[in-house]
Amino acid sequence: MSASQPPNQLLQMLDVADFDLLRPHLVTVELVRGAALGEAGATLRHAYFPHSGSVSITVGLSEGRMIEVAMLGRDSVLGGGAALADGVAPADAIVLFPGAAAMLEIAAFRAVATASARFRSLMIRHEQVMLAHAQQSLLCNTLHPVEARLARWLLRAHDLSDSKILPLTQEALAQMMGVRRNAISLVANALQRAGIIHYTRGQIEIIDLRALETTSCNCHAVVKARHAALIGIRQ
Repeated sequence: MSASQPPNQLLQMLDVADFDLLRPHLVTVELVRGAALGEAGATLRHAYFPHSGSVSITVGLSEGRMIEVAMLGRDSVLGGGAALADGVAPADAIVLFPGAAAMLEIAAFRAVATASARFRSLMIRHEQVMLAHAQQSLLCNTLHPVEARLARWLLRAHDLSDSKILPLTQEALAQMMGVRRNAISLVANALQRAGIIHYTRGQIEIIDLRALETTSCNCHAVVKARHAALIGIRQ
């Protein structure tokens, strides 16, 4: 790792020689809230290594609804799996929290993956982590109550932001979790009464992180452990 490498944790895991292969192709871009970085079934032009902020990976449901299957941030790359395969995005990718990212063209990503076995291996292991995120999300959404799911979601957002204040509306949360807004409202009110979070319009503040961890199901811990085992990144 070089001190000049971006704050993305995957890039920081590369040695200097491998990062130098990427360096000429990386461009720092702003991640604007609500911006679409990928569309399911469309060919991707770029891969992104977030420095900050987060990107929501979603799949469409009936009646125009959607549900989040993973949240990416500084511990991830967007478009890596597609770059190593056919270049087609498997799901929609929308900027949830604004930030910045290192962007490079898919062709350059593939060229570095061909030249560096270490980089290629890291990207493959990252895709295994993303599969774990999606599988655990499916399990969680099927089996666990909304309160535990909301706690898990907030913990993941906190991991990526290093902030206990999250600029987010209940409506956006409901969309991400694939539930009705009144369900989120009821649960958020209960968590607020318990002193775990504080909610004002457009913002959720985590007051008691330990209590939020206790409220969450074990899905958050399971995915974090999988991330650490496959890549070595610990939050």
